[in-house]
Amino acid sequence: MNRRFSLIDKLLISFDRGLKTLVPGSASPRRSNPADTYGEALLDDSPRHTTGLMRINHTGEVCAQALYHGQSLTAKDPAVREAMQHSADEEVDHLAWCEQRLKELGSHTSRLNPAFYAASFTLGALAGTLGDKISLGFVAATEEQVCKHLRDHLTQLPPEDHKSRAILQQMLEDESAHASKAIEAGGQDFAPGIKEAMTLASKVMTRSTYYL
Repeated sequence: MNRRFSLIDKLLISFDRGLKTLVPGSASPRRSNPADTYGEALLDDSPRHTTGLMRINHTGEVCAQALYHGQSLTAKDPAVREAMQHSADEEVDHLAWCEQRLKELGSHTSRLNPAFYAASFTLGALAGTLGDKISLGFVAATEEQVCKHLRDHLTQLPPEDHKSRAILQQMLEDESAHASKAIEAGGQDFAPGIKEAMTLASKVMTRSTYYL
C-alpha cells in the first residue's frame, strides 16, 4: 500500500533531497563510473578548459535534480510523480561522476550551485502546477538542451582525456533517453521559439559556472 504524504512531509523530503544534491560528497552513484576503466592521461599543467566544462556539466546535473524534485512535488498524476523521481535517481550517477572528475582534475564544483538549484526547483514546481503534459514537455525540452551542451563539450575535450569523455558520452546516452521517455509519456513538444528562449537562459548558467 502506497503511503500518502502530507504537504509538510513532501517539503521535508524535498529539503533532504536538496541537501544531498548540494553538499559535496553526498551523491552516491548506483552505477560504476565509466571513467574508471581509463587511466589518467597527461594533460596540461592547468587543464582550465576541461575543468570549466566539467563544472558546467555538474551544475547542469544540479539543475536537473532540482527540476525533477520540484516537478515531483507538484505533479498531479502519481505515475508521473514516480517517473520524475526515477529520472532524478538515475541522474544522481551523473552528479557523482562529474564531482569525482573535478576532484581528479584538482578543481571544485560551482559556488553558484545553491542559486541555480533554487531557481530550477521553482521552475519545476511551477511546471508541475500547469499540468503533467506541460511538465513532461519541459523535461523533454530541458534534456534536449543538455544533450546539445554535451555534444558540444565532447568536441572540445582534449583527445587524450578519455576519462572525461567516457563520463559525458554516458550522460549523453542517458539524457537522450530521458527526453524520449518524457515525450512518450505524453509530454508536449514545445514550439521552437520556447526552446530558443530556454537556450538563451541556459547561457547564463554555462558562462558563469565555467569560472565560478
